[in-house]
Amino acid sequence: MSDHEAGCIDAMTTDWTTDGIVARREKYYAASQRKFVPYETPLIFRRGRGQYLWDEAGKKYIDLLGMNLCISVGHAHPAVVEAAQEQIAELTHCTTMFYHPVPAHLAEELAATMPDGEDWVVHFTNSGSEAIDLALLMARSSTGNSDMLALRSSYHGATFGAQALTGISGFRHPVPQLGGITFVPEPNQYRGVFGAGVEPYLAEIDRAVDSSTNGRLAGMIIEPVQGYGGIVPMPPGYLRGAFSRVRAAGGCCIVDEVQAGFARTGDNYWAFEADGVVPDVVVMAKGIGNGVPLGAVVARRDIAECMADKFLFHTYGANPVACAVGRAVLRIIREEGLQENARKVGAALAERLTKLQQKYPVIGDVRGRGLMLAIECVKDRATREPDTETTARVFEVTRQEGLVVSKSGPYRSVLRMVPPLCLSMDDVPVVAERLDRSFAAVLN
Repeated sequence: MSDHEAGCIDAMTTDWTTDGIVARREKYYAASQRKFVPYETPLIFRRGRGQYLWDEAGKKYIDLLGMNLCISVGHAHPAVVEAAQEQIAELTHCTTMFYHPVPAHLAEELAATMPDGEDWVVHFTNSGSEAIDLALLMARSSTGNSDMLALRSSYHGATFGAQALTGISGFRHPVPQLGGITFVPEPNQYRGVFGAGVEPYLAEIDRAVDSSTNGRLAGMIIEPVQGYGGIVPMPPGYLRGAFSRVRAAGGCCIVDEVQAGFARTGDNYWAFEADGVVPDVVVMAKGIGNGVPLGAVVARRDIAECMADKFLFHTYGANPVACAVGRAVLRIIREEGLQENARKVGAALAERLTKLQQKYPVIGDVRGRGLMLAIECVKDRATREPDTETTARVFEVTRQEGLVVSKSGPYRSVLRMVPPLCLSMDDVPVVAERLDRSFAAVLN
């Protein structure tokens, strides 16, 4: 062992100075991991409780981002902490070549959240991107077809397969992408290419099948509410119409619930339920683990069985600690009534955001479901030209006001709010007042 190695082990301390944190990150992080930084100057967090965060200097924030929707039931929730501690003290990891009851229980509990009448099975992964890759592989393997459809302005992940299904250029690296994927216009009711309505967007699916494929599909993947795309809910009837067309072409209907799932939209546990449809494959991650790495693909058994003859392995997939946390998350959502909380608090916050829209002409649209909300900024309400600059300036001020939001959408003109599901009614006026001050500071 070198002297340097021995010194690192002996030290085992954490430097919480701002300069030290920034310097180490800049020196030792690869460029690909340094890129995803939203603010002009670094924001460093030291601890969190519930819907609140504190930075290294002790300043308190309301977390309206949920660490990119990973924190679903609240930071450091006692039941989550207890579940992780109990399992990690007993057995930290058990590879899936051996059996352990905790992941099997979580699989059973996840299957129970799915629509009745189907035989659902579960494959655990480490992340949402891995789960997207698996869903793509399942669709192509089970149908024997290769062509996939995806929506423009979609985001499904950064791995090679997930990136190829992503319709936002900023997430696609300048290398040849995976083939066999055709993008169709998303039915954005505010700025979609066909305006409001559903039928023109469904007709584009027919055109894509006729002109950009061999006529047969492996499947189509849809976020019921687009996340990084700018909180764009699929309008009533779209999922139903899309599913009908995809199945007629022999394909699987895949829904990406990584951001919108687990009670976030309030009215439903899964966002796809709003359109009364039953998908073939459901991809989930983020909120399932409340910050602990965990993802899953839940699929109809007949689709998943197509992969029975080939080995597919995720090293930490079905990790018992992560799955113990997943079980705790499901229980907390149920016992603490977080779906109903998302519905009520989300509606109250949406009402306050609409009042801000009436006050500031730069706010072109307010939209979302439950605790999945967005403000879209425009230069002109008539032309709806995205106002990226004002969005960025307001975004910086929200940080000074003690709010953590995100810039989102294809033009970075959307302020996205996706807080932990425990955001309270008491938080709503505080959030609204701070957003009001943020817009006033930039525009007045």
